[in-house]
Amino acid sequence: MTELAESYRYCGALTAEHGRTYHLATRLLPRHRRNAVHALYAFARTVDDIVDVEMGGVRSTEDCAAELDRIETTLRRGFDDPTAIDPGVVPELAPVLPAFLDSVATFHIAPKYFFAFLESMRMDIPDTPSHRARYTTMPALREYMYGSAAVIGLQMLPVLGTICPANEAEPHAAALGEAFQLTNFLRDVGEDLDRGRVYLPADELAAFGVDTDLLMSSRRTGTTDQRIVRALAHLIAVTRAVYRDAEPGIGMLDRRVQPGIRTAFMLYSRILDEIERSGYAVLHQRATVPRRNRWSTAVPQFARLAVPSRGTQ
Repeated sequence: MTELAESYRYCGALTAEHGRTYHLATRLLPRHRRNAVHALYAFARTVDDIVDVEMGGVRSTEDCAAELDRIETTLRRGFDDPTAIDPGVVPELAPVLPAFLDSVATFHIAPKYFFAFLESMRMDIPDTPSHRARYTTMPALREYMYGSAAVIGLQMLPVLGTICPANEAEPHAAALGEAFQLTNFLRDVGEDLDRGRVYLPADELAAFGVDTDLLMSSRRTGTTDQRIVRALAHLIAVTRAVYRDAEPGIGMLDRRVQPGIRTAFMLYSRILDEIERSGYAVLHQRATVPRRNRWSTAVPQFARLAVPSRGTQ
């Protein structure tokens, strides 16, 4: 097996292991596009893990910041000449880089999106100039989400293809990335607290009488305060509004990829349903879409692929 083929295989396995809902949706994509999506996911996941490992005390904040600098330098060299990079500079990324760089070149993805992503990752590293552990307002949180989420949607557009000018689909693609990210933030409130982070806007929590101390107390005692329930219900409504902004963009995509993206859209938005069904117990348990529900959502989309749309080749 060639190095490139092995790299794509590795990226696919990593996506299947860590992004079950995401991976299921990608199975609806044509193979060459699916492979590229796996490569983009594997890059983002690996960089995110490099930052998060610091929170476990494995690596110092200085080392984490230096690692991100090395990643950026590696990318700049790799975008110019993929043969010029030294995989040993960032060992964690070595198995991902061949597929990642091949995908970026094949689909002409703008490098600026990856540098914006790295900047948001720097915002997660304590004791660095860019660090933020709290976000006072939704606009402040959206500054972070531009690099951590909106650009993910924008990276995906060239891979997925559009049936309209790409710039018309870009706002919807960015909104979809943001909707997915907000869903993660709501699902992972408890886990993020354990890492010393709150990715929910403080002013909107405060409107319901919620602050970090209350969240931590609820996490510690296993109780769910009604103030937290009301705040989460509000933020779920906000997130659903972002999904509504994103949805028109699905119809702007290449018809062959629409079933896959619609599946991801439906499955991820159903995490919000599961949060509600749990009684908003996100501080004590992780909301997931049951396997039977994931397949009941995906199977009709597989069926749609079996019936060619007019104009689909």
